[in-house]
Amino acid sequence: MKFHDLIKEPKGWGSIDHEVRFSNPYLTVSIDTVITPTRPDGVVWTIAHRKGAVVVAPITTDGRIVLVQQERIPIRANLWEFPAGQIDEAHDHDEAVIRSTALRELREESGYELGPDGELVSMGMFFSSAGFMDEHSYLFAARNVVPSPDGHSPDESESFTGCHAFTQAEFRAMIASGEIRDANTLSAFAKMVTLGIL
Repeated sequence: MKFHDLIKEPKGWGSIDHEVRFSNPYLTVSIDTVITPTRPDGVVWTIAHRKGAVVVAPITTDGRIVLVQQERIPIRANLWEFPAGQIDEAHDHDEAVIRSTALRELREESGYELGPDGELVSMGMFFSSAGFMDEHSYLFAARNVVPSPDGHSPDESESFTGCHAFTQAEFRAMIASGEIRDANTLSAFAKMVTLGIL
């Protein structure tokens, strides 16, 4: 199953073999033999393929940072993090699809939405773990969010244990102490600081 068209093969790169070992609607694991600029005879690599995703950093009208707390089964822990989710459509490079997914995830996971003077600011894209997977996430800052009258409505596969609007000082302290350790949230924070949003 092909989840997206983002990965290209520039000069010096090429695929020799691609063998799918596992696949479901969320993940495909393959063993690929790939030619690289430094390995012209090819190298065998195990790759996890996933859909693209969005990460939304919500900021309230009074400057607080909204985080959701979610159970993360692989690490047996609850993490404070920004709302995030996969892009359902296969052609996830379409800007309108990406933005609508970001707004949907914001509302579904946090119960917040853009206020009358709110804006969704694109902050680029990053690869979450490029050593073994092609998953990529589009980062957004959602400025001037307000509680949605519809509340939150997470997917049935998700389990949220909290949602809270933290002051920027509290948010930074949680990063410094290691209480926030989700890669999506840390990446979005770095972008917000670099772009002068925080």
